[in-house]
Amino acid sequence: MPILASLWAQKVKRWNDYLVFSASQTVFHHNGDAVVQLLKSCFTSTLGLSSSRAYSNGSVGALLGHGFGSHFSGGISPVAPGILYLRVHRSVRDVMFMTEEVLSLLMFSVRDIASCGLPRDRVDRLKKTKHGMRYGQVSLAAAMARVRIAATLGATLVWISGGSSLVQSLIKETLPSWFISTHGLDQEGRESGGMVAMLGGYALAYFAVLCGTFAWGVDSVTPASKRRPKVLGAHLEFLASALDGKISLGCDWAMWRAYVSGFVSLMVACTQKWVLEVDVEVLKRLSKELRRLNEEELALALLGLGGVGAMGAAAELAIECEV
Repeated sequence: MPILASLWAQKVKRWNDYLVFSASQTVFHHNGDAVVQLLKSCFTSTLGLSSSRAYSNGSVGALLGHGFGSHFSGGISPVAPGILYLRVHRSVRDVMFMTEEVLSLLMFSVRDIASCGLPRDRVDRLKKTKHGMRYGQVSLAAAMARVRIAATLGATLVWISGGSSLVQSLIKETLPSWFISTHGLDQEGRESGGMVAMLGGYALAYFAVLCGTFAWGVDSVTPASKRRPKVLGAHLEFLASALDGKISLGCDWAMWRAYVSGFVSLMVACTQKWVLEVDVEVLKRLSKELRRLNEEELALALLGLGGVGAMGAAAELAIECEV
């Protein structure tokens, strides 16, 4: 009997946890701010930017935890933010706003990473001291590694939230609008000698390419890849037009340059089939602007993957680089 009573007690507690956990989905269905806070918790826990002891080290374990349940007497143990989001993301009414929110959280995470991972209030206090805050205190290699983690998390959240339609909206509409508009992060990027802006550009490049990879794959086998040429072509057209001055940008130039070089480098290295699907004239324009940025090797590699139609332009560029 004592054993049966103990088993029933555990079962009742688990059912209680489940009911409370399920009822919490209503909050995220009706309150967009709650969704944003949950997304923020996903970033801070994964990157170790949280003030909470449980998430201060940062890891996938901190993001996903060990499920949920009453592991403490008298209450429910904290649920990992990643697990909670996986359970409630279908309850979100308007998923289209998710891209902008994830984008903003990614940029805030980049700033915190460049600030040695300190919480924002501590960074602000350090800036008010006599010597201020030196962003060089964090190594570039370590910062880039954490930036890639943040970008991977952001791309995963976008893909889980809205699938290929949300990715298409991100690359075709949200990212161009974001670059054209002005952001507060730019000022901090200039104050830090461009490190925040540069890391932000690379983060956005990883973020965009990973989103596209999740949605379309890296080859042309899947049915979803048929939608890739139109969206990717429009995005590269935007890059070329912004580089040659036809489109005015509001973001920091260091961020924009890092994004362009990062995005094209990732395409050349990881998604070569994508390049073949882009109009040759767009590739020529983009390679021309890359050369102006002293990215001759990248421009040549881009044309080299453009197929037969780009061979002439690639040969001309190779000859010009040797002269």
